[in-house]
Amino acid sequence: MDMPPPIDSPVSIAILAKAPIPGYANTRLIPAIGAHAAAALQERLTDRAVATALAAKVGPVTVWCTPDATHSTFVRLAIRERITLRVQPQGDLGARMLAATAAGNGPVLVIGTDCPALTELHLRGAASALREGNDIIIIPAEDGGYVLIGTRTAQPTLFSGIAWGTKSVLAETRARIVERLLVLTERPPLWDVDTEDDLARLERELPELKL
Repeated sequence: MDMPPPIDSPVSIAILAKAPIPGYANTRLIPAIGAHAAAALQERLTDRAVATALAAKVGPVTVWCTPDATHSTFVRLAIRERITLRVQPQGDLGARMLAATAAGNGPVLVIGTDCPALTELHLRGAASALREGNDIIIIPAEDGGYVLIGTRTAQPTLFSGIAWGTKSVLAETRARIVERLLVLTERPPLWDVDTEDDLARLERELPELKL
């Protein structure tokens, strides 16, 4: 059995982020607010995710960019915050998350940019769970997926053959974890921004992100 990492060892944070390009980012919100507003929201959410990851102070932060790392938002963050930029590989969401976990060479937390409810305290708690010897840490999303997954070592089977974007993502992932006899810990679910109702919630609970 693998020994848990030292209690103060670094835990990398990988942020999967789309460039805030109108028509490309937050496409599910475009019918409600339009392509340009959806892109503007994506930029604010990306800024918030990076700020939250840095505030957690648990380890190095990498933004995994798509379609590439040349957008001014990414370049600005890299210069201002001295974070690492990498380009997401081709493939589905699972392939991209696996690449992010494998590149960390140790414990890694993977998050997106669409969960503004995620705080540095959540990230610190997730990092502590991996340091304590848990193989996997998950913070579920209220809609059936998850907003954070952390792995102590790369786990390819957790990211292949999953029906991404469906309400079964979390259940399928839990089943893989049980099959592999991995030690899982979960935290209470958080909400993410996917629908018009989520936008209304964003305005109520996080007015600083209001468009």
